[in-house]
Amino acid sequence: MFTIGITKGRWNTLLTALQQFKDDYDKNQPIWRILPEFAAANHGKNVRYERLGLRDLCQQIHETYKSYDVARLTTEMYLSDMQPAMKPSDAFAKMAHREIDRVPIDQLEGRVTSILLTPYPPGIPLLIPGERFNKTIVDYLKFARDFNEKFPALKQMCTAW
Repeated sequence: MFTIGITKGRWNTLLTALQQFKDDYDKNQPIWRILPEFAAANHGKNVRYERLGLRDLCQQIHETYKSYDVARLTTEMYLSDMQPAMKPSDAFAKMAHREIDRVPIDQLEGRVTSILLTPYPPGIPLLIPGERFNKTIVDYLKFARDFNEKFPALKQMCTAW
């Protein structure tokens, strides 16, 4: 959002939006009031959002992040040892020839990927074809799966931004 050429008007727009968010959070404004497009798009699909206030939703998200220790986990997953098992071209060839297995997240540890794994966010490649899944990466994928189950529709909203 900010570059060397940012104007004071753009600063003010951001500060105004942040202040409005804080006010809405403090008042625990209902989601349907502060995110009307989101509420309309998900009306009837997930009653949980219709009955939540912003502070309640933020607290639930925070508790989920805290329970998985996501700050530590996302750092460790990019610092963890990557174990190449085969050349990326060989792994991709296995996929192209349909010589691969679909494996549930809970059973990925030690398995070799045939795809480029790029979690979003942050959108940085994590594994390349031919590398092995380690425990840290599998733990992150479990978090992502559980987060998306607990907060359906948020994934779509966040990726749309």
